[in-house]
Amino acid sequence: MALVLIRGSGDVGSAVALRLREAGHRVVVHDEPRPAHARRGMALTDAFFEGAASFGGVRAKRARRVEDVPRMADCGHAIPVSDADFAEVAAALRPDALVDARMRKHAAPEPLRGLARLAVGLGPGFVAGENADVVVETAWGEALGAVIRAGGARPLDGEPRAIDGHGRDRYVYAAVAGEFRTAHAIGDAVECGEEVATIAGSPVRAPLAGVLRGLTHDGAEVRAGAKVLEVDPRGDPAAAFGVGERPDRIAAGVVAAVAEALGGR
Repeated sequence: MALVLIRGSGDVGSAVALRLREAGHRVVVHDEPRPAHARRGMALTDAFFEGAASFGGVRAKRARRVEDVPRMADCGHAIPVSDADFAEVAAALRPDALVDARMRKHAAPEPLRGLARLAVGLGPGFVAGENADVVVETAWGEALGAVIRAGGARPLDGEPRAIDGHGRDRYVYAAVAGEFRTAHAIGDAVECGEEVATIAGSPVRAPLAGVLRGLTHDGAEVRAGAKVLEVDPRGDPAAAFGVGERPDRIAAGVVAAVAEALGGR
């Protein structure tokens, strides 16, 4: 089976890691130090802060040194995660496949082709045959999770899918850059206007009543404009944990792309 290096430990990257592992592949997840992903109940992100985390019945452990990553990947006891220099991690692993799951909506993606036998780009900006070998659609719709072998994914439409009548209004974006501090946890109940966190001392308040589906980890460094908080108005804490529908369909596309290109390697 293949050795797959995944960039991004958010809900999409973590779902990809989980489903690839379930398919028998060895996986490694890379991210920047103290990543600011908010949907931590649906991701492996906490392993970068706490050294270990569980998600979907799978354990992830942080590799402290680059040289530990290949050994941990071969061991298979847990999914290794690393925030070391990406080029060094890639050189140490020499992965069969590379998946860019960072979902950087407003940044031009870096070219992936040539970094592995198969380079998979997720979402807008990636074009199959140009900066990636194949692309997986990430936009809601019938094509969500489709493997694109020629051309690119749909452009960013800018609007999230509504939950109980609430769309973008259920999110909070950082007004300033700085250290994110909070004593709350994913799944906590909050009231509209309640102070949930601070960024560089500035308060971050819940935009509506419900439960915290997204909450950046305490101590993360966030950039201005980053999504740091999400409230689920349905009020069910269980909905803040596990693999979401959209990440799962994207992950299925990645698994299919890897199987088609690399077979049983």
